[in-house]
Formats: sequence, structure tokens, C-alpha cells
Amino acid sequence: MRLAVHHRTRYLFDDPVVHALQRLHLTPKSTSGQNVLNWKMSYEGAYEQLQFDDHNMNTTVLIAIEPGVQEVVIECEGMIDTADNHGIIGRHAGHLPCWHFSGHTELTRPGARMRALADRFERGAATLPMLHELSAAILDDVAYRTGRTDSTTRAEEALLAGEGVCQDHAHIFIGCARHLGIPARYVSGYLMMEGQEEQEAGHAWAEAHIDGLGWVGFDVSNQISPDERYIRVATGQDYAEAAPIKGISLGGSEGGLDVTLSIRRQEQRQSQGGQTQSQGSGGSGQSQSQTQQRQSQQDEGGPGDAIGPQD
Repeated sequence: MRLAVHHRTRYLFDDPVVHALQRLHLTPKSTSGQNVLNWKMSYEGAYEQLQFDDHNMNTTVLIAIEPGVQEVVIECEGMIDTADNHGIIGRHAGHLPCWHFSGHTELTRPGARMRALADRFERGAATLPMLHELSAAILDDVAYRTGRTDSTTRAEEALLAGEGVCQDHAHIFIGCARHLGIPARYVSGYLMMEGQEEQEAGHAWAEAHIDGLGWVGFDVSNQISPDERYIRVATGQDYAEAAPIKGISLGGSEGGLDVTLSIRRQEQRQSQGGQTQSQGSGGSGQSQSQTQQRQSQQDEGGPGDAIGPQD
């Protein structure tokens, strides 16, 4: 499937900015199940300082905000070919050893409630079906509801509250998997949702490392493993490491944030010269959970209808 993405983030500041830096994880890479055909980024009120691959092999861009501005726009767009690999990314690679993803973070560390949830499952059981059962149990215990949690909410807090969004579902899954001795990591990216091209934010899910398969994705909110409608952008131990945009500023208290995101399928057809051409297709965008169609989502953070974005 060929997907076209356009993502625009606009910040408004109440006062002129004195100094600000932002770290961007907004550039997808070609990897298992996706091939990035083109991708470009542009800025208003800011300029790029540095681009590099971080310790998680994420393409990382550092931008500086121009002193005195009160509006900053970050825009990215591109075209990606995707395939359905049933969520399988494959062998571990990168700068960090696989066991690095067995350690807990502040956002994923399990408390008594999460440990009790994880302990429903037998260590040493067939890992893949057990993790699908864990995913289903999390969605049973944590209803998908927006506006109840934010980017600082810990997994244990969301589980105790019984409601959250894709970020919370991913954190709970990761914390429980690590408690069971299975390396797990957070993924931020995009999900094309049938019938809703315009979205409010990106999406998030988890990956676990399974012997014989390598990294495998689990979208708890939609109860599936990622398919050709998913685009992976960044990974990390938790949201804090994989967040699309993260920054610091002096002066210029933030007055507003506006995010627009469109993901649409491109119809591919053969030209007379034998070259593949793309043409925009309607009917792409967000969706609502396959098993619930279970409820809808938050975060900036499935098949049929899927739960949508991160707020």
C-alpha cells in the first residue's frame, strides 16, 4: 500500500520566545514492512541545527526557535510504501543490546495492580499467544477514552483509573511484558484509518522481542498486530524517548497548539511506459477498534475501523 502523509504542528506563544530548542522524531525510516519513497520537513520561526541517529536509531532533528517569534510551524510530508508483515519487524539491531528493553522506566514501572495483571499469565508459556492474551486483558481493564490522561501519566495510574489512550495501553503492555521477562519497547508513528483522512495526532503501540521472530508489534487499542496501514517513525523505552516533538524554552509561555494530520492511500497504476504512478484515493484516515470496534483514543501522542491517534 502506498500512503501519503502530511503532518503540521503550529505553536503559538503568549510572549516572544527568548530561547528554545526542540527535538523532533518525525522522520520515518525504511525498515521491515515499509519503504520511504520521499520525506521532507520545513519550518517557520525555527531552523535546523543538527540531524543524527540517536541511541535507538531514530532519525533525530534538533531545531532552534528564532528569538522573538511568537509562532512556530513544523511541517513534514512524504510518501511511504507499506506491506503487511503481521507486525513482525525481525531481528534486533542498533546501538543498544536487546536486554536494555527489559528495564523499567518511570512511565512503565509496574505497581501492585500491573504485577497482578501480568501474573495472570504463566511464565514460560507460548510467548506469542500469551502476549495477545495480555493485550486483550489490558483493553478489557482500561477502556479507551480521551482526555483522561496525558503524556506524563504512568502506566500503573492509567490501569488503576481504568481508562486511557494508545500511549497508556502501550505503557501498560510494555511494563507487564518486562515484568514477565520479555523485552518490550514503545513505538510512535502513524495509522491510516478508513473513512477519516484528517486526524488530530499520530498513533502509538508496543513491540515485544520474541525468540524465533524478533520484534513483533502489538496495538493494544485496536487488538491487532500492525499491518500495511501503519507507519513506524520512532522507538524507545517509553513515550519520553520516542515522542514526536519534545523541547525546552525560555520566555514565551505557550499559548496554544494546533495539529493537523492527513494520511491517505495513493492508488498505484502502471503508465504506458511501465512506470508506477500514484494517484490520491479517498477513504483513508483513522478508525475505531476492530474488536469493539471497542472505543476511541488520545495522544501526540486496526482493521476495519481502528482507534485513532495519540493526543
